[in-house]
Amino acid sequence: MRHLLDTRSLSRDEAILILDTAEEMAATQQREIKKLPTLRGKTVVNLFFEDSTRTRISFEAAAKRLSADVINFSAKGSSVSKGESLKDTAQTLQAIGADGVVIRHPASGAPAKLAASNWIDAGVLNAGDGTHEHPTQALLDAFTMRRRLFGASQSGEASRGRDLDGVSVVIVGDIAHSRVARSNLWLLNALGAHVSFVAPETLLPYGARTWPVKVHHSFDTALREERPDVVMMLRIQSERMHAAFFPNEREYARVWGLDDTRLSGLQDRAIVMHPGPMNRGLEISSGAADSHRSTVLEQVANGVSVRMAALYLLLSGERTEQA
Repeated sequence: MRHLLDTRSLSRDEAILILDTAEEMAATQQREIKKLPTLRGKTVVNLFFEDSTRTRISFEAAAKRLSADVINFSAKGSSVSKGESLKDTAQTLQAIGADGVVIRHPASGAPAKLAASNWIDAGVLNAGDGTHEHPTQALLDAFTMRRRLFGASQSGEASRGRDLDGVSVVIVGDIAHSRVARSNLWLLNALGAHVSFVAPETLLPYGARTWPVKVHHSFDTALREERPDVVMMLRIQSERMHAAFFPNEREYARVWGLDDTRLSGLQDRAIVMHPGPMNRGLEISSGAADSHRSTVLEQVANGVSVRMAALYLLLSGERTEQA
């Protein structure tokens, strides 16, 4: 791969290659010595223009376990806060010899702009851009689904080479502001899953009904009709909301939250996912978040393996001119 900017452009075979590579990476993390020499001598820059904890730490751990040199760049307190442009920042990274740039940016399309420019030769990996996409989150979600649904919690043998054909996934919540929902939709469709959105009309993105997804307003109706194998709850992103999108938190939790009653009605093999951080008592109850169905902590652990795979596929070979 030259860059990893989105999941919409990933084919089924490309997605499975990344997921199977992540299985190999996960296997190495069971050893006493977890470090691999794969990216020794490479420099990876974590270029974060937005606050992040899980994603930045996960990418940092992934790069270090591949023996890469890691530079963490935060916009706060840097020249960016003094007005430096993305172009100037990129050219600075080029000058210090960055081989890979992991970028999170509040503007949708910023990673694609960086990748398409001639400002830098490094491979670009999108760690979330605006309300556009977050490809490695979708990949780690699919990785977690494969392992849980096909009974490969440790070895990964049963899930290698598998897609998600016929798996029913219901994604619930603040879809309008969620790059995770978009990335999951495109990736899960490529892998053969059936995806449904559940949200009030005010929290659905413009044009969502033209996408390959079934849209519900009622959570209970979706659970009854779709009989999901996976229920993915999304965080209410109040920091991106500048208007009233629903009456109040209590009403939202009652109508669109995963409470203990809805949890008990799921089919036996169904799992509960959440990209984090969670608003307990709003989109998900503590009972659901802490139940045996929950994969929240597995998602965090699997994120390191998936990001190791992405960095390996981006940076282990010689750079090419092909996008």
